Amino acid sequence: MIYTLTLNPSIDFNFFLDEFHEGSLNRYDDSYYFPGGKGINVSRVLHQLNVPATALGFLGDFTGAFIESALTDEGISHQFTPIDATTRINLKMKSHVETEINGKGPLISTKEQTELFAQLADLTEDDTVVLSGSLPNSLPADFYDTIIQQITKQGVRFLLDVTGDPLQEALPYQPFLIKPNHHELADLYQTTFTSVAEMIPYGQDLQAKGAQHVIISLGGDGSLFFTENKVYQALPIKGELINSVGAGDSMVAGFLAGVTLGYSPLESFKLAVASGTATAFAADLATKAEIEAMLKQVKINSLTRKEESDEN
Repeated sequence: MIYTLTLNPSIDFNFFLDEFHEGSLNRYDDSYYFPGGKGINVSRVLHQLNVPATALGFLGDFTGAFIESALTDEGISHQFTPIDATTRINLKMKSHVETEINGKGPLISTKEQTELFAQLADLTEDDTVVLSGSLPNSLPADFYDTIIQQITKQGVRFLLDVTGDPLQEALPYQPFLIKPNHHELADLYQTTFTSVAEMIPYGQDLQAKGAQHVIISLGGDGSLFFTENKVYQALPIKGELINSVGAGDSMVAGFLAGVTLGYSPLESFKLAVASGTATAFAADLATKAEIEAMLKQVKINSLTRKEESDEN
């Protein structure tokens, strides 16, 4: 079974307006409420790709009830740990530029933390967990590390989409996939990049330190994929950027869906690219039809062996 863990979920309130005027009354045109959080996004895209997953995490109060109800309506399995505090609401303004205002998250008590670990203790080597997203301020900074130590002792495979110290600390435990973007990669190594070629040694270093597969998203320049001793680049696909929120989560879901369906790592990467791009060009997370249409446009170049160039 696949589980997605969202420690700091949210209601994502997306609203659209042509222009935003600071300090003045603004009226938005359209608005949508979605169950948000990186792990929840992964669950929703996996569901679109006909790969079942169960969403885990902390939920509380009326906002938590909305998220549970919305996921139930979509047919997505969930087993959240209830909390006394209120799950946050994040604002996503879609105007001439995208603007996000995210809440810091609720207070998670020691008892509620213990309940989550008891739930994770039931997982086995037949299970896969996606760990992604921010921590509420009330959780200790090493919370992900504690989770990873527990689940790896149980033989659980895990994918990780976090940054900074939690990512560094997880590498010795051999995550099945990590997915920093190019900004996060630069921050991780305290450097800057002026070309895609400059990023390759750092992706390879992440592999050398334990990551089995690495995807580095490059924004408008596509993405890089590191598997075994090979490096591939997905070329950018032209289209109108509507929703960058959730695009990275969709890539994680696409890759995991591919692996689950028996695809090779490279074919799984192609599905990841199609999923992430389709979401970037949509108002919400991509549908199966949108992903399948985008898959036809994915082009991959090998950066390791010339004879493998222009695979598609």
